[in-house]
Amino acid sequence: MFDATPRNLKDARREGLVRILFLLMTALLVLPVLLILGVLVAKGGSALSWDFLFTEPTDGMTAGGLLPALVGTIWLVVIALIVSVPIGIAAALYLSEYAPDNWLTRAINLAIINLAGVPSIVHALFGVGAFVIFFGFGTSILAASFTLAVMTLPVVIVSTREALQAVPQSFREACWNMGATRWQTIRKVVLPNSISGILTGVILEVSRTAGETAPIMFTGAAFFLPFLPESVYDQTMAMSLHLFVVATQVPNVPDNLPFGVALVLIGMVLAMNAISIAFRTWLRRKKKW
Repeated sequence: MFDATPRNLKDARREGLVRILFLLMTALLVLPVLLILGVLVAKGGSALSWDFLFTEPTDGMTAGGLLPALVGTIWLVVIALIVSVPIGIAAALYLSEYAPDNWLTRAINLAIINLAGVPSIVHALFGVGAFVIFFGFGTSILAASFTLAVMTLPVVIVSTREALQAVPQSFREACWNMGATRWQTIRKVVLPNSISGILTGVILEVSRTAGETAPIMFTGAAFFLPFLPESVYDQTMAMSLHLFVVATQVPNVPDNLPFGVALVLIGMVLAMNAISIAFRTWLRRKKKW
C-alpha cells in the first residue's frame, strides 16, 4: 500500500466537495417537486373519492366530479400522440439518415428549434386559423389535438434524432457490407436499437400535452360540458382548463376542489409516464450493446 501524498489528500477533499455540491443541486431540483406534491396531497386529498373521479360536475362546477374533463384529456393526449409521433419519427429519420448536409437541411433544423420556442398561445392562434377555420374541423377534439400535435412535434423530432444518432455507425456499416439497403438497415437495426430513446420524447410529449391550456382553450376545450364526447368532432372539457376555471372563474368553490383537480391531473400524467418508462426499461434490457 502507498501512503497518500498531500496532493492525493487535496484531490480527495476536492472530490468530496464536488460530490456534496452535486448532491445539493439534485436536492434543490427534487425538493420543490416534493413540496408541491405535499401541498396538493394535504389540501386536495380530502376531495378524492370514486364519485369525484367518475361523476359529472354539478351545481355550476362547485360540486360533483370531473369525469368529462378526465375523459376529454385522454382523448386529446391519445389523438395528439397518434398524429405527432409518426410524423416526428419520419422527419427525424429523414434528417438523420437521408438528408444531405446542406443549407436546406440546416434551415429545417433551425426551424425545428425555433418551433420549440414558440409560445403556446401562438400555437393556439395557429390552430384556430388552420384547423378550426381552414380545414373546417370547428372547435372540436380533433382541432385541439392537431394543435397540440404541432406544438409538441419538435420534442419528438429532436429526441428521435438523438436516439438515432446514438446508434453506433459501425452497426450501419456492418449491414451495408452484408448487402442490406439503407431502409432495411434502418428498419431492422437502427430503429429497434433507438426505440427506448424515442420513447423518452413520447414521455415528454405526454406530460406537456396533458398540462397545456392555451392551445386547447380556443380550439376544442369547453368551459362546462357535463357529458362525455361522442366523437372527435365534439367539444370536450379538459383537466388543465377545468383546473383554471374552478380556481379562478367559478365562485363559491370548496377550498379543496382545485387542489383535488390538480392532484388528479398530476396523478394521470405520472401514470402515463410510468407506463411509458416501464416499457422503455423493458426495451433497454433487450439491447445487445
